[in-house]
Amino acid sequence: MDLLDFEAQGLYFEQADVAGVKELIATAAENYAGGDAELSLLKAYFLAPESLNVLVALNRFYYYQHRLEEALTATTKALVVIKSMVGFPEDWRELLPNHISDAPAESLTQIRLYLFTLKAVGFLNMRLERLDLSQSVFEKLVELDSKDRIGAQGLLELVVKRKTDVGWVSAA
Repeated sequence: MDLLDFEAQGLYFEQADVAGVKELIATAAENYAGGDAELSLLKAYFLAPESLNVLVALNRFYYYQHRLEEALTATTKALVVIKSMVGFPEDWRELLPNHISDAPAESLTQIRLYLFTLKAVGFLNMRLERLDLSQSVFEKLVELDSKDRIGAQGLLELVVKRKTDVGWVSAA
């Protein structure tokens, strides 16, 4: 299945949220420059902890604040939410190409979101110098996406180069 050959449907940001969540995210956006955005985002999270709108907003907020651990927490939570939508295995390491190729076409939007979210997990781990884990994520994505539609191949090459440049010794 070509990950670019699909008709987008069921986009996460089009999904309805619990009352007040959209307003809290908007308030956070308005208050970002003043430094008061986090409280609104956390209130939104407590109202709708499985809302992808909230989790993506939290990820972006923490990422741009250079709070990578918190960004990773939000991204990992989003991965769990999306996984349940597409029926993927509990552990991303158990994903096989047939999980994607055998999936119904109408779930391709969510599958792409899952793969891009997994890529974000790999990227954040790379930034946090967890290079072995990051490499494993990117290798899995390359295995699942032979045409590199998700763009993990270049990141895999970067993490391998980084490990070589610093004389990385695996923690395993």
